[in-house]
Amino acid sequence: MSVRTFLHAARNTRSGLDLFVLAGVLWGTGGIAGSVLATRAGLHPVAVAAYRLLAGGLFVTAYALASGRLRVRRPSRAELARIAGTGALFTVFQAAYFAAVAATSVSLATLTTMVAVHILVTTGSAVQERRRPGPTAIASLVVAALGLALLLGSPAGGTRGALVGICFALVAAGGFAVLTLDTRPTLPTLDRVAVTGLGFLCGGCMLLPAGLMVGMAVPMRTDILGAVLFLGVVPTAGAYVAYFSALGRGHAGGGIVAVLLEPLTATVLAAFLQGERPGPERLLGGVLVLTSIAVHHRAAGTPARG
Repeated sequence: MSVRTFLHAARNTRSGLDLFVLAGVLWGTGGIAGSVLATRAGLHPVAVAAYRLLAGGLFVTAYALASGRLRVRRPSRAELARIAGTGALFTVFQAAYFAAVAATSVSLATLTTMVAVHILVTTGSAVQERRRPGPTAIASLVVAALGLALLLGSPAGGTRGALVGICFALVAAGGFAVLTLDTRPTLPTLDRVAVTGLGFLCGGCMLLPAGLMVGMAVPMRTDILGAVLFLGVVPTAGAYVAYFSALGRGHAGGGIVAVLLEPLTATVLAAFLQGERPGPERLLGGVLVLTSIAVHHRAAGTPARG
């Protein structure tokens, strides 16, 4: 490999990792925004998820149209199938995660989902590349699981509720892992950003009947409309565009950086904005999560030689 090719590969990989970091930080703002919307508007989590997908879909689709990534025309069968599949996965991920939260608790649902995503993406990447996960990947997984357990606190929930919630969380993790590990080439007339925007809209429409059943009416107040706008733009449109753009540039395993940064960012924001004081266990958990992220960043930041 020439020096120029090596530096070009390193630059592309690094930019992909930077986008993963950006996605994780933006995702971390979604919990507070969703909580504000649910509390002040009295919305069910399913309704919040529907608003998130619909608002995010509108913004991403508008960006795709403005940037020439999407043209108004009659879509082909392949395009419709790709959009519907993406929308279904978004629906499964959002609905199953919120069902896990309702059955158990935010901490247990988040912990189970993120550890399962870590395992599924690490294993799936190894299968796609026909290699076994190395000792570094396994050690990083153990450190990340321990760090998340400390960072999110002691999960609560009854025995039956915990079992049902864990099952829903595993379904949610499976949906997100499939989105991450999707290595199909982009369609010539529909890139991944356009698919993401239209997939959001499709998924939001799939959640709409359930959202309408539990109630989606919101007061026309500035704070509530601002929460909907923020939820659609920052942790949804911005985060997912950054995430899928990074996937198009690098290794799917690098997405773990974004997955681990989300709860860490949420914890830091809660400390600053809601006055929560993390104890020594959470501080240690944050250090362990950062350690796992550093391992992934270092491994993905080294281009393959050839």
